[in-house]
Amino acid sequence: MRPEKITIVEDLQAKLNASPFVLVTDYTGLRVDQFSILRNRLAEISSECKVVKNTFLRRAMSEAGLPDISTDLKGQTAIVIGEKDVAAAAKILKTFVAEFKKPEIKLGVVGNAVISTDELNAIADLPSREVLQAQLLGMLQSPASTLVRLLNEPASSLARVLKAKAEAQPEAAAEAQPEAAA
Repeated sequence: MRPEKITIVEDLQAKLNASPFVLVTDYTGLRVDQFSILRNRLAEISSECKVVKNTFLRRAMSEAGLPDISTDLKGQTAIVIGEKDVAAAAKILKTFVAEFKKPEIKLGVVGNAVISTDELNAIADLPSREVLQAQLLGMLQSPASTLVRLLNEPASSLARVLKAKAEAQPEAAAEAQPEAAA
């Protein structure tokens, strides 16, 4: 292999190692302006879309220790990689495909697991990472707040009974005084 090709594969391998996910697409029929829109949307979430040669991707994935997906590498291939969450990238890709009918999502690799198109669509439908963290925090705080309410309830009930009794006594004293005066 020529030195420039080796450099391309090494650069691609470094990007694959740095990314927690790889989404493989077939971008056949995607116009340049549409591709630019996709790249801009992905850039907002620290992800990128790169056109790659199938042979380079095969070799880079092999050298990076990622699963063999060579049977799915046909046609014009572009990959989506990023620094953070696969759900955000999958969501952008799914909405882009719904809007422009392209690119065709082939598969994804998350960690060392190969993910099908249906599984990627399911991941795209998940709430964002921040929303999931907030929901988890709410679930963790719920038992503690319920316990505090339960522990506070007997004292609150006693306070309400005493307040009602105190409010009722002045009325009883006022009713008893006219009878005593007569």
